[in-house]
Amino acid sequence: MPQAPTAALSARLDSVRRRLIELELDALVVTTLPNILYLTNFSGSSAILVVTAEQVLFLTDSRYVAAVSDTRGKPYECPRLELVDVEGSYDARLGDLLVSPALKTPTTPARVGFEAAHLTVSRLTWLERHVEGRVALLPTVGIVEAVRIVKDAHELTALRRAGRLLSGVAADVLRAVRTGQTERDLALDIDFRLRRAGFERTAFETIVASGPNSALPHARPTERKLSKGDLVVLDFGGVYDSYCVDLTRTVSIGAAGARARQVYAAVLNGHDQALAAVRPGASRFEIDDAARTVLEQEGMGAAFGHGTGHGLGLEVHEDPHITRRRADIDSRDEAIASGMVFTIEPGAYFPGWGGVRIEDDVVVTPGGAELLTDVTTTLLEI
Repeated sequence: MPQAPTAALSARLDSVRRRLIELELDALVVTTLPNILYLTNFSGSSAILVVTAEQVLFLTDSRYVAAVSDTRGKPYECPRLELVDVEGSYDARLGDLLVSPALKTPTTPARVGFEAAHLTVSRLTWLERHVEGRVALLPTVGIVEAVRIVKDAHELTALRRAGRLLSGVAADVLRAVRTGQTERDLALDIDFRLRRAGFERTAFETIVASGPNSALPHARPTERKLSKGDLVVLDFGGVYDSYCVDLTRTVSIGAAGARARQVYAAVLNGHDQALAAVRPGASRFEIDDAARTVLEQEGMGAAFGHGTGHGLGLEVHEDPHITRRRADIDSRDEAIASGMVFTIEPGAYFPGWGGVRIEDDVVVTPGGAELLTDVTTTLLEI
């Protein structure tokens, strides 16, 4: 798996450190694995990171010590990483480290931030007792995620390659759909094709939803057989070099009826209008509104209940979220910026009848949007 180069890791850490200065923090404890991967290239299952102005203290156990040590001197080495071996409890080792001379901070007691969304109340309570009076533990929100939202050159290379691979898989899948298949068998076939194409794993549980099941946005594949007259929603994605991509197409088994054509045309128009609205400086709410307005004008506004898109990266759902504005929460426009990557995926769902969703992945460019996925959006009648 290609690793982010040392220069990229250094730039990411520098961005985090600038935020620490703004928040008057001496250190940040990073406990969520995607954030640790982003800052260090570590893809194992257990680690804690403590970032200071000068240090990257990396806590892990014997399963990963050798692998982390082996990165020294490599072009993807994490700069200034100091390995801290953990025997037994991670929290006990972290607590001891935070009050030890090994943690070099200018403030006494040290002001140490933690990821409030990723540290349980019980773990925090234990740590607070352990460091009481010697370290001030302060909640933070989205420090690393705010850096991750704009992809760097290494990430965009991975995402472009992943988009091309996913497009190839999708083209093959669309040729393979046939009457009489069960949803579950088709989903298994899609998963196999993803792995054979070079993806590490699926990005989420593959969705194959036919007939009335297609009215369920997150339907799970069943033993239902694809039958003449069905609309079939195919939603799948893969992880390539740690980065997630995601695509949805809807097909008709046999000739599509008048209603199916009408719904499909409305969703496709919403998809295209949202794509046309993507540009640096545009509000994420404005992009959602471009798709939603089309469906509302067609009398299908109530059938479009979810957001128009979600960010892609090390996680399949991350910032930015392309959704409608909530008047009680969303007071800022939250403009998108060049380098952000997200999906465009409007849909319309009618219980008891079926639904349509069309999804592509885009990267925001200085001139607008670049499609990462390239598969026909014509309604295929199979």
